[in-house]
Amino acid sequence: MSTTDAPKKPRETDDVPVPATLRKSLKNRHIQLIALGGAIGTGLFYGSSESIALAGPSILLAYLVGGLAIFAIVRALSEMSVEDPKAGAFSYYATRYWSKRAGFISGWNYWFNYILVSMVELSVVGSFVNYWFPAIPTWVSAAVFLVIICAANLLGVSKFGEFEFWFAIIKIVAVIAMIIGGLAVIIFVLPTASGVRASFANWFTVGNGFFPNGLMGRNSDGSWTGLLMALVVVMFSFGGTELIGITAGETEDPKTTIPRATNDIIWRILVFYIGALGVIMAVVPWNTIDGKSSPFVQIFDSVGIHAAAGILNFVCLTAVMSVYNSGLYANSRMLYSLAKQGNAPAYLGKLNSRGVPVAGVLTSAAITAIAVVVVFVWPEFAFNYLMSIATIAGIINWTMIMLTEMKFRKVVAAGGAPEDSELAGLSGQEALDAIHFKLPFAKVTPWVVLAFLALVVVLMCFSTSYRIAVIAGVIWLAILFAAYQLTQAKK
Repeated sequence: MSTTDAPKKPRETDDVPVPATLRKSLKNRHIQLIALGGAIGTGLFYGSSESIALAGPSILLAYLVGGLAIFAIVRALSEMSVEDPKAGAFSYYATRYWSKRAGFISGWNYWFNYILVSMVELSVVGSFVNYWFPAIPTWVSAAVFLVIICAANLLGVSKFGEFEFWFAIIKIVAVIAMIIGGLAVIIFVLPTASGVRASFANWFTVGNGFFPNGLMGRNSDGSWTGLLMALVVVMFSFGGTELIGITAGETEDPKTTIPRATNDIIWRILVFYIGALGVIMAVVPWNTIDGKSSPFVQIFDSVGIHAAAGILNFVCLTAVMSVYNSGLYANSRMLYSLAKQGNAPAYLGKLNSRGVPVAGVLTSAAITAIAVVVVFVWPEFAFNYLMSIATIAGIINWTMIMLTEMKFRKVVAAGGAPEDSELAGLSGQEALDAIHFKLPFAKVTPWVVLAFLALVVVLMCFSTSYRIAVIAGVIWLAILFAAYQLTQAKK
C-alpha cells in the first residue's frame, strides 16, 4: 500500500475525536498573549493607585525589583516545563522531583489561590456591568459570566486560548493607547486639568520628590508607608504570570514557545507597568492620584477626553473575565494533575473526547459559585482580606516553585531526568549543562528570590489586613499538611 493510501493519524484538535488525552492545541500566539495578559489586570488599571499613594514615583523601582523576582520565578518554572511539559506544572514537578507531600501542598494551594481570586473577580463584575445597566443585580452579572466562561472552558483548550488571546489584545491596546496619549501630552505640552505642565521632571519636583515617603515610615494615623510597603501591593499585581507553566502540557512546541514567552516577561513589565505608570505620573501629579478613580481614567480626563471612564470600564470588564477564564483553566488542569498523582479524587482525572477535564472545570466552577455567594453576603470581609490571603497563597506557590527547581536540578544531576527528555542518560554537570532553558545563575538565584519573598512576608506583618493574611497562610499550610497525612492514613 502506498503512503498516500495509508490511514492518516487524527490531528489533535478540539474538533476531531481522538483518544481522551490533553490536546497540544495552544499555538505560539496563544501562549504569547496568555503570558502577556497574565501580567495585565485590574491590579494595574485600578490597584496601581494604592501603590502610587504608598511610594510616589519610587513605585517604579518597586515594580522593577518585583518584576525581576517574578521573572526569575517564571524562568525557574519554565526550566522544568521545557524539559518535562506536563499538566499541573509545579504540582507535578513537586511530586516528581521532591515528594508526594510537596505535590499535594503545591497543587491544592494553587487551586485555593485561584478560587480566592476568581470569587473576588466575579463578585466585582457586576459593578462594571452596572456602569451601563444599573438595574441589573450584581449577582445576576456574576452568574451569567460564570456560565459563559465555564462553557468556553468546556469547548476545548484551543477555544480557551482564543478567548485569552482576544482578552489580552483589548488590555494591550488600552495600555498602549494610554502611553501614546500621555507621551503626546508631554511632547506637545498640551494643557492639563491640574494646571501642572506635563513633564517627566514631575517625578522629582511634585510632592517631596522621587522618594516622598522614603523606604519605610509611618503616617499620622499609624499606618506604614514607603517604597518597601508598596512591594506587597506590587507582588499581588504580578499574580498569574506563572500560568505559562500550566499551559506547557497543552502547547504545540513548548521548547520554542515557552522560552520565548518567558523571556518576553521582563520587557512587558518594563513597558506595561513601569512605562505606563511613569507616563501617568508625568502627566498627572502623583499626589492627586487618590484611588477614587483609575489613574488611567485620570490621565485622559486631564486632557478633556471624558469618555475614558466608559472605555476603561469595558477594558476592566474584559480583564475580570480574563482572570476568571485563566483561573478556571488553571484550576481544572491542577485538579486533573492532582488526581493523576493520587492526591485528589480519581473522577477529577478523567477527560472527555475533546481532552477537557470536565469534572475539574465543573467542580471548580461550582465551588467558586458557592464562594461568590459568601462574598455577596459578606462583602466587607471579601475586599478587606480575601485578596491579601490570595497574596500569601501566591507567595507560598512561588516559594514552592523555587524550592522544586533546586530539587529538579539535584535529580537531573543524579541521572534522574525524564526518559523522553534529551537529558535522559546524562548525569552530573554534563546533565545540568544540557538543560535547554537554564535559570540564570541557578546556584544563587533561587536563594535570592526566597530571601526576597521572605522580606515581602515580613512587610505584610506591618499592615493590618495583610498581617491577618500571614496568620491565615500559616493556618492554611497546617491544614494542608494535616489533610495530606489524613489522606495517606486512609489509604
